[in-house]
Amino acid sequence: MRETTINVLEDVELSSPVFIEALPGIGHVGKLAADHIIDELDAVKFAELYSPSFPPQVLVDEDGIIEPMKNEFYYLKDAGEDGRDYIVLVGNTQGLSPEGQYEICGLILDFVEGYGVKEIFTLGGLATGQPVEKAGVYGAATSMELAEKLREHDVILRSADGGIIGASGLLLGMGSLRGMNGVCLMGETPGYFIDAEAARALLKVLLEMTKLDVSLEKLEERAEETRKMIMKAQQMEQEMIDRMNLKPGEEDLRYIG
Repeated sequence: MRETTINVLEDVELSSPVFIEALPGIGHVGKLAADHIIDELDAVKFAELYSPSFPPQVLVDEDGIIEPMKNEFYYLKDAGEDGRDYIVLVGNTQGLSPEGQYEICGLILDFVEGYGVKEIFTLGGLATGQPVEKAGVYGAATSMELAEKLREHDVILRSADGGIIGASGLLLGMGSLRGMNGVCLMGETPGYFIDAEAARALLKVLLEMTKLDVSLEKLEERAEETRKMIMKAQQMEQEMIDRMNLKPGEEDLRYIG
């Protein structure tokens, strides 16, 4: 694979869909929330993105089946109280380098723009580094009007001394240059474990703003599945690091890729 590509699995017509992005990040808060929406509303996968900027590894499930590193696009038609269409982006990784992130985010925006996307929600976590008694939701927006809407939903606006790293920030910044408006919602989390409570707090705000109707009862079950996936990925990353740090003359008898 020499370049980032999107494989379309199903041709679908969407009417000015809302775009929701939730790739892996701090506490996997955003991904947990988006995966829950996909499961509860039976969203349909219609495209996959692959990139040489993703980590050089694959995941292996409990049955020994390989899963490549990828991002996945799902759609919802006539969803929620207002009957709008949605595109939801999830995945098991982000780009490794700044160059890779810019390329991937640019291609993502090209893709969703082709369906008429003008409104973006990006989801993530805001790390505190310490226990959180009750998770708050922080946010940032591409306009003062949207910032005021965040305040109406009791979202704490992100202060000027902090940025938004990764796809959640980059998609909004690059999207605004194309005339797209949007907000980033960040669940407050310690940042060192899969945080279902932060995902729940974030999801409540997202559901209020989008008018989607989603039960939150099974969110903890989804959190446990995500924890298992992350543990496998971290184990593989550590094995890769261990192999790269072998001293001259040492032989690694564990063959993994």
